[in-house]
Order: sequence, then structure tokens, then C-alpha cells
Amino acid sequence: MSIAREGWPFIGVLMGAAALLAFRFPWPAGVLAFLGLFCAFFFRDPERALPPGDALVLSPADGKIVVIAPAPAGSAAGEGAQQISIFLSIFDVHVNRSPIAGRIERVDYHPGEFLPAYDDKASLRNEQNTVTLERNGQRLVFKQIAGLIARRIVFRKKAGDVLERGERVGLIRFGSRCDVFLPASAAIRVKVGDRVQGGASVLAELK
Repeated sequence: MSIAREGWPFIGVLMGAAALLAFRFPWPAGVLAFLGLFCAFFFRDPERALPPGDALVLSPADGKIVVIAPAPAGSAAGEGAQQISIFLSIFDVHVNRSPIAGRIERVDYHPGEFLPAYDDKASLRNEQNTVTLERNGQRLVFKQIAGLIARRIVFRKKAGDVLERGERVGLIRFGSRCDVFLPASAAIRVKVGDRVQGGASVLAELK
């Protein structure tokens, strides 16, 4: 299984330190080696089989559906927009993927707090990166939201880039949340409590 490039500095430092300490300080070396292996697990980047259908909205992240609700007023997804929120634990894959094929209209980064990612207030108050995508005259918005432990949002694209469905776009380190804002006409295909996989699970269908 491949590993996201952002993980290699963590893995290299921890495993290198473990190797240096192994002969004289085996217990600390073992702890460092364990942390290095955990980082390799955390930054894993598996291949995913995308379900066919250009109108299908794919999950941008692995995790658990914690919110399905009307979006806050003024959403870029339009009047009556719908919100789906996904909570990522430290055991989930943290590589984020584009939910649809489309052009990036805007990328807006907002510094903020680091409330637990499962808290509904995290969508408004936590550090976050908001991406607005346009497809055939429809807008879809997804947010990468930092959590209590996650303190670094990575987004590799920029405004004007054209994305493919399921394309890797970044990640969030060590526990986080992703929110997806859909047009009012979208038919939601998941329910609260469902487990989803980034790039492989269908959240909704655009009309």
C-alpha cells in the first residue's frame, strides 16, 4: 500500500531515531518504532475503485456520517443547500479526494479553533479550508476541517484547477472532519451513522 508523501518526514525521523537508540536504549527505541509504524498506518493512501456515474457525488474522505441537515444560510451551493458531515478518527484514511469532476472556483482558508471534530460547532469555528467546485452550472462545496488533534490542513490544488472525480487533493493530519454542501436538488444516498470511504462511497446524486 502506498503512503502519502506528507507522512514520510514523520516516518523517517521516528524510525531513524529508533534505529540509533536500538542497541543502548531498546525500550525508547521500541516506542519510537511503534510511533513510526503508526504514522505509516495513518498516512496510508489506498487505491479506490470509483463507482461509475458522473452525477454521483463521492465521499471526499473516509469516516462516519455524523450530520445530514440543511446547510447554513448563504451557502455557495445555493438556496436550500444540504449539508453532509463526515468525522474522521485517527484510524481512518486521511487522504481527501474530490467528490465530483469540476473546476475549482475558490479556495478559502480560515484560521480558527481546534474543537473536537465531531462537535457541530467545529464546522463554523475550527480551522478550515473551503473549496468551491463548479460542474455544469451547479456548485458543490466541501470543507477540510481541523480537529482537536489535527493541526495541519494540506490542500494541493488551487483556484482554476480542473479536478477528476475521486482525484486526490490533500489531507488533514491526525483526526478531523469533512463537510460537503450540496444543491437543494441533490438526492442524498446516505444516512447518519453510515461508514463511508473516500472516492468509493456515494453520498448523493446530482440532478
